Amino acid sequence: MRIPLRSCCIFRSFISQKQTLDTQRRGLSGAAMRLVQFRCRGDGDDVRVGVEQGQGLNVVDLKAFDSSMPSTVRELLQLGDKGLECAQRALASGKFVVERANIQLLSPILAPEKVVCVGMNYRDHCLEQNAPIPEEPIIFSKFPSAITGPYDHIILPTESQEVDWEVELAFVIGRRGKHIKESDALSHVAGFAVANDVSARDWQFKRNGKQWLLSKTFDSFCPLGPALVTIDAVKDPHNLGIRCLVNGDTVQSSNTSQMIFKTAELIAWVSKFVTLTPGDVFLTGTPPGVGVFRNPPVFLKKWSLLHNQQECSKWFLDERRYSGVPD
Repeated sequence: MRIPLRSCCIFRSFISQKQTLDTQRRGLSGAAMRLVQFRCRGDGDDVRVGVEQGQGLNVVDLKAFDSSMPSTVRELLQLGDKGLECAQRALASGKFVVERANIQLLSPILAPEKVVCVGMNYRDHCLEQNAPIPEEPIIFSKFPSAITGPYDHIILPTESQEVDWEVELAFVIGRRGKHIKESDALSHVAGFAVANDVSARDWQFKRNGKQWLLSKTFDSFCPLGPALVTIDAVKDPHNLGIRCLVNGDTVQSSNTSQMIFKTAELIAWVSKFVTLTPGDVFLTGTPPGVGVFRNPPVFLKKWSLLHNQQECSKWFLDERRYSGVPD
């Protein structure tokens, strides 16, 4: 069956009281933008890259502006500054605008090479399960096929009876690197998004040798988007409110300041083992309030209504929704 997982991602103003990250940036062209991927309704399966004109507003079609530009955000990031500078010009032109009502928004990244996930990365999440604070990042992965778009169905698999929610801040790699220094790490980040690390707890804790991969990687278990918010729009990604609501009730509410290993630390750590490439997606962990640690445990059912909320920059106020119907 399909679960109607409706999710709302809200980027709001936040005045950071902490040191900003500007000293570690920039590798990619510096401009605040919202990059999206979309299909035009009634126009087949062609994927296109767009730049949103603002919250809930229309989208500038990048390929219509410049036919040499690619059709996916991942390919755009592979072009480096050239691609993002073209996106800036397209947005500034105000031309080749597609009405929002005429498009289907997709995940801002499709088919990345890697989806890197971090477990136990919020102090308050460790406390809720009486677990020790990790001394080094706990890394696992999802298959890229788990990624689904901001308006797509979330499939509730018949193989699991314990499907749970995990709101997370995600970031996307914009520049290739291996053995990246922490001091240089943010120059490899293209931008941030909101994700949900949907998890089958029975498979995570009771089956398959308690390996996490299968529990995390069912089809549609990685809602992502709607937009990739470029790093220049996010003053401090480690001082943002993050919330998850189920059926209108707040079930997760924390702040990314609770993250144990921050963005730069995660990039430096993971790049010791693998080469990071443009389009790679990182999910940075979830705060407390997941269903499995409630008493009694609570899990998602069909027709559940779930919202993710992530505070970010005022210019990027937005929302996303997931809906679905039973098979």
